[in-house]
Order: sequence, then C-alpha cells, then structure tokens
Amino acid sequence: MLSNSPIVNQYVDRTPASQALAAQAGKHFPSAITHDSRHTTPYGIYVEKAKGSRKWDADGNNYVDYFGGHGALMLGHRNEEVEVCIQEALAAGTHFGSSHKYEVAWAGAVQNLMPSAERIRFTASGTEATLLAMRLARAFTGKNRIARFRTHFHGWHDHMAFGVANHFDGTATPGVLPEVAAQVTLLDPNDIDAVAQALEDDKEIAAIILEPTGGGGGMVPLVPDFVVQLRELTERHGVLLILDEVVTGFRVHPGGAQGLFGVTPDLSTLAKILAGGLPGGAVVGRQDILERLDFKSAADKAFEKIHHPGTFNANPLSAAAGTKTLEIIANTDACAKAAAFGAEVRQKLNESFARAGIAWAAYGEQANFFIFMNSADLKIDPLEFDPLSMPYEDLKGKPAGLLNKLRLALLIGGVDISGSGGGVISATHDDDDLAQTVAAFEGALEMLRAEESLPKL
Repeated sequence: MLSNSPIVNQYVDRTPASQALAAQAGKHFPSAITHDSRHTTPYGIYVEKAKGSRKWDADGNNYVDYFGGHGALMLGHRNEEVEVCIQEALAAGTHFGSSHKYEVAWAGAVQNLMPSAERIRFTASGTEATLLAMRLARAFTGKNRIARFRTHFHGWHDHMAFGVANHFDGTATPGVLPEVAAQVTLLDPNDIDAVAQALEDDKEIAAIILEPTGGGGGMVPLVPDFVVQLRELTERHGVLLILDEVVTGFRVHPGGAQGLFGVTPDLSTLAKILAGGLPGGAVVGRQDILERLDFKSAADKAFEKIHHPGTFNANPLSAAAGTKTLEIIANTDACAKAAAFGAEVRQKLNESFARAGIAWAAYGEQANFFIFMNSADLKIDPLEFDPLSMPYEDLKGKPAGLLNKLRLALLIGGVDISGSGGGVISATHDDDDLAQTVAAFEGALEMLRAEESLPKL
C-alpha cells in the first residue's frame, strides 16, 4: 500500500509546503495539476525558483532538473543573455497587436539554423503547429488522410489523441469523433515495408508526420536511416513529409534532426527550444506549401486561403527570447555539450544498474535519457542494452506504481526526472549534477528494493 511506503513517508516529511499547495490546488484543478505529466502520487513538488540546471521547491529542497521546462530549456533556467533580451522586449510592451521587429529577427534566426524553412508561420504552441501543418498538407495536396506512427506524440488535438500511449488500434479516445480518427493511418515504427505498402494502397494520404528520433522524443527510437528511407518513399509517391521537431529542434543538432540526418522535409513543426523557454511554436517549410496562408498568392492563383489567426502568434517576448537562444545555439557548443553529458550519464547509470544486479537500463541519444524498467522481466545486460531490439510495448511499459515510487525516491535524493521516466539535458548540466544524479539513482534503487520486487540480472 502506498500509505505504508517508507519512500512516500520520507517524501512527505521533506515536502510539507508542497503538500499544502497541492491541497489548495485540488480545489481548483482536476487531479490538482495543470499538465498530465506532472501527475505524482501523493502530490508533486511545487517549485519556487530555478537557475541553470537546478531548481528549488517551496520547502527549499534543491534538485538537479531533468524536466527542463518540458524540454524547452536547452540553455538551462534563466540564461543571463536571454533574460536581458526578454527584459528589453518587456520594457517595450507585451503585446502590440501589430507586426514588430522581434518576429522578423526570430524568423531569421530559425532560417539560419534550418535551411528547409523557406517560409515560417509562428503559433503559440507545438500542438497548434502540428494542427496547422496537417491543414496545410491537406489543402496543398487535395488529399484527406494523414499517416503517423504508433507511440509518436504530436500534441493533443483530435487527429493526434490516440495511438500514443493507448488506443494503438486507431480507435478514438474520449471526446474524439470516430470520423476524425478514421482519417488517420496508424503505422508501426521502424516498419518501412508497411509504410511502402500503405502509400501504394492508399492514394488519399496527404502527408506522413513523425518524431524524427522516435516516439516520445526517442523513447521508442527509430532505426538508422529510417527517416532517409521515408524521405525517398514520400517523394516517390508525392506525399508530404512532416518532421515534428517540437522536441528535437535545436536539441539533437543546431539544425534539428533534419540537420543531424541530412534530410530535407517538406514541412517541420517547432516549439519548446524555439521560444527560449517561453510559449511559442511554428510551422516552417516549402514556400509553395506555406503560400496557402498568403493573401496575395490566394488571389493570384485563385485558391481559398487557409484562415489562421492566433492571439499570441509571434508574441514579442517569446520572439526576443527565441532569437537570442537560437543565436547562442548557433554560435556555441551548447548542443554538443549537452549530448556529451547525455552519453556520460547514460553510461554511469548503466554501470550502477549492473553493480546493483538490477536488470534495468538507461538509453537514449544526444541530450536525453530514458529508463527501461523491464516490466516483462526480460534477461538484459544494462551495459549492452539495445532498445531497437525491444518492441515498443516493452519500452513504454513502465509499471505506474513503481515509476511513481522511483520518481519520489529520486526527489528525496535531489533529482527530478520527467513523468515518462526519463530526462532532458541542458548545456548547463555539469560534473556535480552527474555525481548527484548517480548517487540519487543508487539511493533510489536501495529504497525500492526494500519495498518492491525488481528484475534481477
């Protein structure tokens, strides 16, 4: 029982102020939270301040942060150069209801890093970006269907609200019209033959959208060259390729996954790092596709323009923060530094799992890590673990109760990982963070073994 857990009891003892805030939040919000991934039992921490790779909760506890603003903070919390730009923009005003110099500079910073961005339309979020990309694809091609991959996350609008964590058969989740779900073709990740067959059989597919490093930001990784093969197939069949770089953009490489793989998509969707820690997203890509948003092109070519408002599109504060962030990424080794830390933390965690005799594994690429919790009790070697050999069900199959206890135990040790059982890394994570992370995991394993049955080597 959770109430009899020493881990839970120790966590509660350390976080009375967070507990009190959670009680107040429960009077306002469903489950007392404002984002599903923050769901923690009995409650999550309430953070009061953050700097670099660290954050402090309402009780003064210090954590190495691997939530990273849900992946938005490549430069860590409160980068001084970015803050200066935000303050300068704030002094001018928060919302003009007019075009401004900040959005022009922001677009230039995007195009500097991502040459496929012939034209850009800013949105207020990643979900809005993928929604608009789909609408552009259907309008441009005159076709109705969208193909995407199981486990790949593209926001929470109706076309994307199933086949990610459940409903892998393509049926609609609550509140989604079955008629909308029926316009989506769900494909298995890494099965290029199935993609080829789908494109051969269904000429109504307008576009294929995917997370280019795999579902959940790489939790279910893609085999090498899959994106390259996909680009070749879509070009052959006249189907648009949409790379959802909301997570990977400016993280896995300064030019995103497309820069890492040398692939030019037709459209890309961006958010998170794009806006430097503030709200913001974008659709970028080919001029002839984005012109479906263009008033003059619509008049000259006699097509109906796509209507696209959005109160906070290219908000000046987001634009200022995003411009400076992208400039820093372009001119420093931020991506390489975060990737190097990622490789080291994954190796150190696997060494800890091996020493403890626990059949878990850390894996990932570039600036992230995921914990394989081996719910099927498979025989694995943490030091030789290959996630590509695992079905996506096993990679995503983390026992909810055990994952919750792992997160609490890590918080006791001063480490905050994401609700999916992994973490994103910034360019500010350092050797002290690495040492504390390893120590927190080793302490968590000891606490968990006293309460739970863990898979053994």
